[in-house]
Amino acid sequence: MIPSDGQITALWDKYQLPPYKRNHCTLVGRVAVWFASTLMDRDPGIRIDTPLLRAAALLHDIDKNVPKLPNEHHPDTGVRLMTEEGFPEISDLIRTHPLHAILDTSIAPKAWEAKLLYLSDKMVKHDIITVDERFGLWRAESLPSDAYATLDAAYPLVKALERDVCTRIGITPSEVAELVNDAEMSTMNGA
Repeated sequence: MIPSDGQITALWDKYQLPPYKRNHCTLVGRVAVWFASTLMDRDPGIRIDTPLLRAAALLHDIDKNVPKLPNEHHPDTGVRLMTEEGFPEISDLIRTHPLHAILDTSIAPKAWEAKLLYLSDKMVKHDIITVDERFGLWRAESLPSDAYATLDAAYPLVKALERDVCTRIGITPSEVAELVNDAEMSTMNGA
């Protein structure tokens, strides 16, 4: 089952998702839906469950303000919450979105919905940015050494995903923000 917008807002409220995370999730959703729509327009053979992708994008960080159970980390808590709330399809996608997932074949994003959620999350901080910019922000943080090792190992795989999606669409990563924003403006203006 896919939650409605009202249910998503209620879940944000129930789990006290902070405003800056709501903004992040909303922007990840916009990018993911734009990627999905554009890919399907360019290649009719590609099928993406856009409502599922959008809902997962809006809920992928639902656990950011929720106490973790023993041995839980992000996004394990979100996976548990969405399963408990009756949204196992959302749980399945949330499980594949953390940076380290691309390094683990058991949870690496494989379906288009998972790939686009993963990539969109890596292209959004507070604004839409490129993978290079996002990794630069991470590297500028004061992180434990194992986090830097994860960044170094994941980077070429994330870049390959960014390159694959952007090549299929026929754009450069630096064009994504402008194109997503243009699409949003067209929608708002009824075009």
